[in-house]
Amino acid sequence: QVQLVESGGGLVQPGGSLRLSCAGSGINFSLRTMGWYRQAPGKQRELVASITAWGSSSYADSVKGRFTISRDNAKSTVSLQMNSLRIEDTAVYYCTAYVDLLQFWGQGTQVTVSS
Repeated sequence: QVQLVESGGGLVQPGGSLRLSCAGSGINFSLRTMGWYRQAPGKQRELVASITAWGSSSYADSVKGRFTISRDNAKSTVSLQMNSLRIEDTAVYYCTAYVDLLQFWGQGTQVTVSS
């Protein structure tokens, strides 16, 4: 059974930092490309960052230089370090795993950036 469980969301002021984590099980984690998406109210879900099995990462232009994705295959976790947060980063953040032709999702964690 595939499970992706996110944690670490919350309320932060503009300019602050948060770290999201996602624990994966049932997917042979070390072999999978992992990613983080986000969805703001009234907007489409968008890819924020992804990291391949061998550690190559990519980012949306809107978060480059501020967010860092990383993985720990020994713990089957993928993290998203978010710095210099902006109000427009407010969204529900979803962990995702690409497994062959399928894409699995976590339940999402709310990130709210507000003064």
